[in-house]
Amino acid sequence: MSYTATTFNVMIASPGDVASERAIVRDVVYEWNAVHSSTRKLVLLPIGWESHSSPEMGASAQEIINHQVLAKCDLLVGVFWTRIGTPTEQHLSGTVEEIEKHISVGKPAMLYFSSQPVALDTVDLEQIQRLKKFKESCQARGLYESYDSHSDFKDKFYRHLQLKVNEHPLFQTADTPAISQEIVESRNQLPELSPEARVLLKEASQDSGGTIIHARYIGGTAIQTNGKNLIPSDERREVAKWEYALEQLISNGLVVDRGYKGEVFEITNLGYQIADMIAL
Repeated sequence: MSYTATTFNVMIASPGDVASERAIVRDVVYEWNAVHSSTRKLVLLPIGWESHSSPEMGASAQEIINHQVLAKCDLLVGVFWTRIGTPTEQHLSGTVEEIEKHISVGKPAMLYFSSQPVALDTVDLEQIQRLKKFKESCQARGLYESYDSHSDFKDKFYRHLQLKVNEHPLFQTADTPAISQEIVESRNQLPELSPEARVLLKEASQDSGGTIIHARYIGGTAIQTNGKNLIPSDERREVAKWEYALEQLISNGLVVDRGYKGEVFEITNLGYQIADMIAL
């Protein structure tokens, strides 16, 4: 049944190293809509420069994004991990500029900083230092949240989004019904996966057929996908880790046995969705 609802734009501001978190924010917003929008008569619309900006000349790229996207934003969600982004004329990065301009007009912003481990040889130390400087500047200006895994981020953001929409005056309209303060748990939990299971799922999602082959032969054991054998040696400890990784994907419904004596598996639609949220 159709209903009239007020729409609020939720902008996702982040550098390029948190693509998985951007996908999680969108999924959480869509789930909030599915659970709450009909009773609250509110709809949250995730927006970003990549989906809501169009080509325009006559100003810097960041100024155009500010005009086309940021100005229409009601709630901003900022997420950082190891990068802060490219500097602008006035700020440490475009993402920081978006956050500062949004805050300056009195609109709510929710900031998250990842504490997930990262290999040092894959990060830009200058980016780390600039990000640290920005994070320190935020400590005296409000509250931000840290998270240590994608599932932790999803759980926290889902809970925080409910609190924000329930309590912030921006979302209280004349037609808003009485609000329940009960916090609803997310119905779509990200599974806890071992590092090997995460690698296996990510590789399978990039395989042209989405196929994993588990083969045992006289010379050893292989788990193959995307043109690679992921078991680095025939040492039993290594084999056991990767076989357990495959079992995790099966038990969580991320891959399915195609009936070839437990040797051929295909990634499911849920598997592709979870793989898109995994950053290696």
